[in-house]
Amino acid sequence: MMVFRSSAAICGALVALAVSVTVARCETSGVHSSAVVDAASGDVIVGAASTYNPFKPGKEEGGPRTASGERYDPSVWTAAIKTSLRRKFGGVQFGARPKYALVEAVGKKVIVKINDVGPLRPGRIIDLNERTMRHFDPSMELGVIPDVAVRPLSGDDWTPGPVG
Repeated sequence: MMVFRSSAAICGALVALAVSVTVARCETSGVHSSAVVDAASGDVIVGAASTYNPFKPGKEEGGPRTASGERYDPSVWTAAIKTSLRRKFGGVQFGARPKYALVEAVGKKVIVKINDVGPLRPGRIIDLNERTMRHFDPSMELGVIPDVAVRPLSGDDWTPGPVG
């Protein structure tokens, strides 16, 4: 009986280790399975995406603050959602927990943290920061990507980055 308990405990520990390594690998690479993303997705909003960079010479040291209170960072996976859609994305307000969205375009998917509001141009539903836009348009020549699908993701434990 004691040998059986020891074997079961060792087997359980190995399974827990394998699961934690798999989860850690997914979190560090920013890759989520499509099934998880699809299960957590909300209503799809389709429109154009553009890029933005709120840096202005002499403005704020360390970058301007976004609507959430965070500093704008062109090297992370973030975006600004159209002001009229901010309710669908948890309000996007100063000090609130960040919300996430799945952005799909040109055969690619990426999870972004929605930490700002904008764009101001008609027909555009989301402004992507530089890193996110380069994922869809590496040369940054397009400027605007039409027919982008954006889905709010429920929960706040997403790892921003490419999916798939």
